[in-house]
Amino acid sequence: MNILKNPEWIKEFEYTYDCFADIPDEVFKNINANLDKLQSATPIVSIIISAWNEEVDILKTVSSLSKLETDLPLEIIVVNNNSTDRTQDTLDKLHIKNFFQPIQGWGPGRQMGMENAAGKYILMADSDCIYPSCWANNMVRRLQTAGVVSVYGRYSFISEKGFARWQLSILETFKDMIAEVRQLKRPFLNSYGMSMGFIKEFGLKEGFYMNKTHGEDGRMCYDLMKYGTVKPVRSNKNRVWTGVRTLKKGGSFSQVMKIRILKELKRFSEYFNTRMKHHPPKN
Repeated sequence: MNILKNPEWIKEFEYTYDCFADIPDEVFKNINANLDKLQSATPIVSIIISAWNEEVDILKTVSSLSKLETDLPLEIIVVNNNSTDRTQDTLDKLHIKNFFQPIQGWGPGRQMGMENAAGKYILMADSDCIYPSCWANNMVRRLQTAGVVSVYGRYSFISEKGFARWQLSILETFKDMIAEVRQLKRPFLNSYGMSMGFIKEFGLKEGFYMNKTHGEDGRMCYDLMKYGTVKPVRSNKNRVWTGVRTLKKGGSFSQVMKIRILKELKRFSEYFNTRMKHHPPKN
């Protein structure tokens, strides 16, 4: 993990178009050429993405996934989660399975993707992230370990003005340390939809929340724990890269760090207790 600058390889996928109309046909042509070589008619792995108003950003996700280096037969599924922009137009020009989910929320979108998945293993990705070429192999290899029902990976932030890479590296180190503590008793708190995998058979038995519930990814992981263990994929090479737009909501970098530290100190002791039920009704 480079602590001074963003990795060079992600630059290829940082599209700067303002809207669907700005995207050249050549971009779709190049991505589709990779997708056609990557995907299988008989997949054992299904990568599911729920997208809401991501007419441009979904390109970075699908484009980076199209360059996965793997022998795993796989498919990519994107669910349009009731977008009001031209996300559907973007999806229609990509050689991937896509579906429309009118029920708003990450859970309904991911549930539809899972129900239409052909693979034995589900990998979940986010519609605004960039994925390294080793991602699928590393996630599925860990998921195929005896007794493992779900896995999760780590992620890093793409630096920009006001959020330098060295600052973000401090935040990520802090975040990874907390994740190691959570892994002892509450690994489901580390499971985020941007980099998570599970066995479809058990996912279908439990199902996602069919409403706009925050943390539906971790809740799914919690429900899966009755079938097996949850394991991390710690490799820095496997990190998923995402923007800082969620961090910006907390203010400056120093404000974000202060909020994070105070939040974790407040609930730190809870991580050592037996895990507790926390579910509201799913429907």
